[in-house]
Amino acid sequence: KAVVSTQSTGSRNQAEALAEAGYSPNRVYFLDCPSDTIVERLSLRRTDPVTGDQFHLIYNPPPTLEMKRRLKTNPRDSEPAIDEDIVSFDTCLEDLVDFYSTSQSVNGDQDPHTVFETLESLLVKPLPKQTLKSVI
Repeated sequence: KAVVSTQSTGSRNQAEALAEAGYSPNRVYFLDCPSDTIVERLSLRRTDPVTGDQFHLIYNPPPTLEMKRRLKTNPRDSEPAIDEDIVSFDTCLEDLVDFYSTSQSVNGDQDPHTVFETLESLLVKPLPKQTLKSVI
């Protein structure tokens, strides 16, 4: 099974509850990124209500002026909402890193394609073989 979460699990208690329910990831990556980069990446996302296509005003702008004029912003992508999410995540980060002891930090303050390639290169590496302890 594969699970990709683009949101934090929230708190350590939520991470523990997921593990108790059988959802224990074998890889966890945290994107290390300054707040201003996070705000830029999220606050400039837009959706075309006609086509459903998603755009970013800097990294993936709409191809036509007509399309740009009809773009909509998700309320979760407003700066106050993003700032609130950052504070919430920062509050829980240390506990989550402690809980997911094999987690890795990835530099998220790079162009999105480089971040994607870094994550992809980490995901395709085989997991280390676990040693089985024999019971005597």
